Amino acid sequence: MIILILILVIGSGLVFISKYNFTPVTVNFGTVAVTNIPLFYVIVGSVVFGLLVSYLVHMATSVSTYFAMRGKNKQLQKEKEDVLELTKRVHQLEIENEKIKHEPIVENDDPLAL
Repeated sequence: MIILILILVIGSGLVFISKYNFTPVTVNFGTVAVTNIPLFYVIVGSVVFGLLVSYLVHMATSVSTYFAMRGKNKQLQKEKEDVLELTKRVHQLEIENEKIKHEPIVENDDPLAL
């Protein structure tokens, strides 16, 4: 529904622009000149061109942000794997520590032993 309202508002704006800006003008594109174009075509064309350029700039920043986030996600995944490996190692060391605590102490009866 909101899109329909937006289309009607934009259409009304275009009708208003075309009603009062029908004067033919000459547009120069460098060495090429196009004559007798209604002014509202120039106005609408510049708005569309501006929107297209801003969309392309937005897409370029989106792609750059995507690659930056992808690199951060890979780094985060590597750090999570490191934490997992360290947790496994701590668990193994705790098991070895418990084994050592519960081992019976054997005293050597040899007086010459160090």
